[in-house]
Amino acid sequence: MMLKRSELWQLIAIHFKELLREPGVLFWGIAFPILMAWGLGIAFTSEKKTKKDIAIINLTPGGMLEGFLKENASREANGQGSAIFDLSVIDPVFGENLFRFLPLDSARATIGVKRGMYQLIIDNYGDSSVFHLDPANPEARLLQLQLASVLGKTTADASFSGLNTVPLEMRGTRYIDFLVPGLVAMNIMMACMWGMSWTIIERRKGNMLRRMIVTPVRRHNILLGLMTARITMNFAEAFLLMLFAWFYFDIDIQGSIAALVLVFVAGNIAFTGIAILTSSRTSNTEIGNGIINFVNMPMMILSGVFFSYHNFPEWSIPFIQNLPLTLLADSMRSIINEGAGLSEILDKTIIMGTIGFISFGLGLKFFKWY
Repeated sequence: MMLKRSELWQLIAIHFKELLREPGVLFWGIAFPILMAWGLGIAFTSEKKTKKDIAIINLTPGGMLEGFLKENASREANGQGSAIFDLSVIDPVFGENLFRFLPLDSARATIGVKRGMYQLIIDNYGDSSVFHLDPANPEARLLQLQLASVLGKTTADASFSGLNTVPLEMRGTRYIDFLVPGLVAMNIMMACMWGMSWTIIERRKGNMLRRMIVTPVRRHNILLGLMTARITMNFAEAFLLMLFAWFYFDIDIQGSIAALVLVFVAGNIAFTGIAILTSSRTSNTEIGNGIINFVNMPMMILSGVFFSYHNFPEWSIPFIQNLPLTLLADSMRSIINEGAGLSEILDKTIIMGTIGFISFGLGLKFFKWY
């Protein structure tokens, strides 16, 4: 009995020593989750302050709403001949709410809603105002209730003769219209990173790659074959998702089909190249899991798949806009919801293709076959 216990403790000690000999496992299994929690904690809990941008169209000079904003909000120039009104409201429970009212024309306000920059449009008519929002968007409904309270809707001495709510009916302005292209883009990223990177790491671990390179085939063709198969599967998955969205949610592609196909191919090239680079060295699945999550998680959070990245601090927006997933999601939304063509998405397509080719070249250069 004592001998069996000794064997068990020896085996446990062996496994602990194996883990300690792999610093990468310790980093990705312990340090990386702590760093992620720290980063997200700073992003979402550092201040009890929320900032919301609201688009205003037809702001009547001398009207009730303009008078209210001039009296209660601070003004700042936006460099386009009009002023932005910043209204700060202190809540003892939820902290400070900063509402930024941006006077815009109808076209720019609508584009902003389609891109997730605004959840609400206020159409001003003299002493009355109309809220335009997607009723299925809970964030927009909460914002509408907050503003209704601030502007006097829920008070006995309401200053406005009318403060009504009208659903947004223009195509591309619903939350589901914003969400579906982001889901297609995210699926491309996840399919490439897990479908390729994880497959390569497991094949390297099982010496399958070593067996493949002794066959009379070129090494880069092995990787190109895997990439082509993955892109083909991604096309089928994206087609079925868009077909379901068209049938169930009545989502139409308003822009160029050719531009959408080009963006789709460029996005797949970008992420298959990144997948090759990510999986180019390690044969340890735990380290590989950490590296894949290190690539995926920040983009899933920052790139505006589920909510607009314009909610993040302004200094971070230029960086976020150049992430591969952001480029892909923004391009798809501009085509599907805004009617964009080839010329509007050509620059993003070139950037994604360049990222893919550079990543593939680096991955092939440092690739470890066994």
